Amino acid sequence: MQLDKLTDESIRLLKQLIKTPSLSGEEEDAACIIRKHLTDCNIPYNVLKNNTWCLNKYWDNKKPVILLNSHIDTVKPVDGWEYNPFDVTEKEGKIIGLGSNDAGAPLVSLLAVFKYFFHNENLPFNLIYAATAEEESSGKNGMAILSKTLERVDFAVVGEPTLMNLAVAEKGLVVFDCVARGKAGHAARNEGINSIYIALDDIRKIRDYKFDKVSKLLGSVKMTVTQIDAGFQHNVVPDTCKFVIDVRTNECYSNEEVVNIVSGMLQAEATPRSLRLNSSGTDMDHPFVLKAKQMGIECYGSPTLSDQSLMPWVSVKIGPGDSARSHTANEYIFPEEISEGIKKYISLFDGLQL
Repeated sequence: MQLDKLTDESIRLLKQLIKTPSLSGEEEDAACIIRKHLTDCNIPYNVLKNNTWCLNKYWDNKKPVILLNSHIDTVKPVDGWEYNPFDVTEKEGKIIGLGSNDAGAPLVSLLAVFKYFFHNENLPFNLIYAATAEEESSGKNGMAILSKTLERVDFAVVGEPTLMNLAVAEKGLVVFDCVARGKAGHAARNEGINSIYIALDDIRKIRDYKFDKVSKLLGSVKMTVTQIDAGFQHNVVPDTCKFVIDVRTNECYSNEEVVNIVSGMLQAEATPRSLRLNSSGTDMDHPFVLKAKQMGIECYGSPTLSDQSLMPWVSVKIGPGDSARSHTANEYIFPEEISEGIKKYISLFDGLQL
């Protein structure tokens, strides 16, 4: 297919998706749009809840399998939008709308790449394209279930806005719900054990603690206390103080190791919400990484989370758009970013040998 035609189709599809609210966990209508587009292109597809995936036409079980994946869901629009986030506004050369950048542009660009290679009988690999749900909420009905359904994947490319730079590593996430326990008493007398003070001691430890192992690509493990809640009356010493810790892990530690370290240093009870969202990393001598470097594409470690964290396969993250625009008011993409993204994707896959 001609690149101009692929780009035009991709931009039209993106505009349809922007006009279709697709908050995380509520992606039914967006999934239908993806499926209608595949039907119009005579591409058979598979369905699991709000996830849709398809295989290249000349599948060969003897060849390695590459997954092209991005997500159809969005966050809720933040305050400050000057335009309707669920409509397309074109201004100053931008396509403005919720999900235009994260991850609509990578989603439609990867689909364009899949269509470009779909009829190729001599691909050195198989391709799966997957448009998945619940990425923004790290939900259980998106990549978490699809990864258990796909029989085989040797390598995955995750479409997220990276300015078409290549994220060869990505930080993981562990969120702790913590409860510091004291003893209630009257604030006017020297009674009780103030749970807030216990929590403050723990928070100081969290602020000052440094993990020993530092990643060359991802840096240090980063811990941040992001919420705190205690007390119900001004004259009562609170017996419980709840706080939340956001921990961004590097590939030097498993999530289980981080849990053991954090739990062991606190007086408060620290309960991790999940251990599923792991850090990831790809060898710098992987064929895809080597090809990217030959093309002059910058390789880096990403501080932001994606569906890579739920993938048991070797994976990288790359896509048109800018992560700095994600989850912001007046989110936008430039049409030329989609055009250039499609071209660069195709060049990365053209002749790739795994």
